[in-house]
Amino acid sequence: MSAKRIKQMIINKKTIPYLLLLPAFLFIGAFMLYPIGNTVVMSTQHNVMIDAKGTSFIGLDNFKKLILEDEVFHLALRNSLVWVAGNVALQSVLGMVLALILNQSMRCRGFIRAITFSPWAVSGVIVSLMWSFMYSESVGVFNDIMLRLGIIDSRISWFSTGPRAMLAMIIATTWRGIPFFAINFLSSLQTISEEMYESARVDGAGALKRFFYITMPMMKDTVVLTLLLRTIWTLNIVDIIYSTTAGGPANTTLTVPVYIMNTFMGSLDYGYTSAMAVIMAIIMIVFSLIFIKATKYGKESLY
Repeated sequence: MSAKRIKQMIINKKTIPYLLLLPAFLFIGAFMLYPIGNTVVMSTQHNVMIDAKGTSFIGLDNFKKLILEDEVFHLALRNSLVWVAGNVALQSVLGMVLALILNQSMRCRGFIRAITFSPWAVSGVIVSLMWSFMYSESVGVFNDIMLRLGIIDSRISWFSTGPRAMLAMIIATTWRGIPFFAINFLSSLQTISEEMYESARVDGAGALKRFFYITMPMMKDTVVLTLLLRTIWTLNIVDIIYSTTAGGPANTTLTVPVYIMNTFMGSLDYGYTSAMAVIMAIIMIVFSLIFIKATKYGKESLY
């Protein structure tokens, strides 16, 4: 068979799309699939960088230790649940309110939208530094405002207790995350025909009925997808927590990703930290499947 014939067989209408997608597939394989597979393999090994014995296969021992013995990991899981639930709940509600406001006709609407969405562009480290300064016990703006208003009698140390530190970080992350919800919700709001609202007004439907029977059903898929993405991203946040409290005080703000980082930096144990990452990935996959099923993503309505 001639080389020309072979070339014609390889490059034809059916194979061209796959050839064009091949670089993307190679990129995904090299930078996503291989690291994931390597992490799964290392989770079944005794793999400590500073251990002269080298690497050895230990099966599920790392997982048994995590699930049955590691109380700090259990605490980090509970803290992660509080962290994710608090952030996503606040960001989604406030993001919806902001989107509804920005969807109204107003002067300088483009400029106002740009200013409103700007916190999303700020890096996590800068957010943690900025809000840590505002929370400062000695020079923080929050203590100063509350003292002037008579809300408190003395300055508060925001990061001295676990619940207060967790609340402070959730507020900071909420400030950064609201624009993500607002952008997505606003784009979905703008696809809803005004004629539907006019018909509802003629039928006597008030603002709440229009919201729950027109706005929310029409935005359902956007709301579900945005909540799911933000839940996954919030669970994986490290920079803000690590730069602010590093999981303290007394591990009360320690989440699983921060615990993975702290454990690896302290022991250089690839195997044990890989097992944590695998468990966290399994939790996210199971949650995603249940959430999509429960919210009927892709179907017409939540109601």
